[in-house]
Amino acid sequence: MPGVVPGIFYGWVVVAAAFLVMFTGFGAAYSFPAFFEPLSREFGASRATVSLVFSAAGFLYFTLGAISGRLADRIGPRPVVGFGLACVGLGMIAASFAESLTAIVIFYGIGIGIGVGFSYVPAIGTVQRWFMAKRGQASGWAVAGIGIGTMAAPPVAALAIEQLGWRGAYVAFGIAALVLGALATMMMRASPASMGLQPDGAVAPAAAASAPPAGLELGAVLRHPVFWLLYAACALNCIGTFVPFVHLAPYAGDMGLSRSEGVWLVGLIGVGSTLGRFVLGGIADRIGRGRGLGLMMLLSGVALAYWSVAQGFAALAIFALAFGLFYGGFVALVPAFTADLFGLRAMSAVLGVLYTSVAFGTLLGPTLAGWVFDTTGSYAWPILICALGCVAAGLLIFRLPHHLSL
Repeated sequence: MPGVVPGIFYGWVVVAAAFLVMFTGFGAAYSFPAFFEPLSREFGASRATVSLVFSAAGFLYFTLGAISGRLADRIGPRPVVGFGLACVGLGMIAASFAESLTAIVIFYGIGIGIGVGFSYVPAIGTVQRWFMAKRGQASGWAVAGIGIGTMAAPPVAALAIEQLGWRGAYVAFGIAALVLGALATMMMRASPASMGLQPDGAVAPAAAASAPPAGLELGAVLRHPVFWLLYAACALNCIGTFVPFVHLAPYAGDMGLSRSEGVWLVGLIGVGSTLGRFVLGGIADRIGRGRGLGLMMLLSGVALAYWSVAQGFAALAIFALAFGLFYGGFVALVPAFTADLFGLRAMSAVLGVLYTSVAFGTLLGPTLAGWVFDTTGSYAWPILICALGCVAAGLLIFRLPHHLSL
């Protein structure tokens, strides 16, 4: 059968493709801490202003999932993902020619924003269609690309900046994104039914290959109160989720640590995140994906509270690893739990709308944290508010059902 890898269920190839999508798109996005100080110095900008570069990109890519998800449901994930990753690479190359921070916001923000927005949701939505029993594990392995990208990109970007300058580093990252994006797109397949299979590898009866997947249409999902409770929980959690990605490195610098130590701390979030994605998704398959998601949110709040009192590199490294672990579990379990609740019929479209909640958190959290620091000289209040938001989100998830009668 064309496209089948002998002896391997092709769903795992789709997982590998999604992994590459996440590694490429989010690696480009989360390389930003390495560029924070060079951009601030180059353009004489405040922390709040530089933070807006990352926040604008994050807001855009989580908002655009509402469009790209529906598009992928209609025409398939490959053209949508390919377009998105091309935007990532070209946006970073264009940013290398910027002569103002506004131009960085436009090129980086639009390039990364559109790029990740058109690749992330279609890729992770496609993975859900290939698995049922192992959905949490498959999602975790796919989004581990985000963790490894987060772990690898900041120190690699810092090294590239030392050797090539920040402009040359943007060009190098852009070219790498184009190459990896092309490979990931070629590996992607829309569904097991398109290859005569069922989720988790069973051979599909002929009638099943043409049957639509079970689940609610997008309109029915948006009319369901459970969806909006899940939406509120994700929004509350994500106010704090992205603050460490932007502010942990400058926070470490304020404590007297070197810029390279600050960048490595962000990389350690990626180490913890990678472990969380590989391990916690499989554990949640056994204890319940809704219960696991709520626990990840609660523990993220605990980790953020610990950050507020952590002193020195070792203590901040413990925070980075712990926070990354719980963040990785959160990212792995949101799509799997959403599929459990609402089914697969409009999976990418539903995820796209749900991730607009993340967009608001991404826009508000880092930018407000930078503004409060610029105003007060302290990160204490932003970190406390972020911790409380995560705890409230976890408690809300525990009130949701684990499955709906579809």
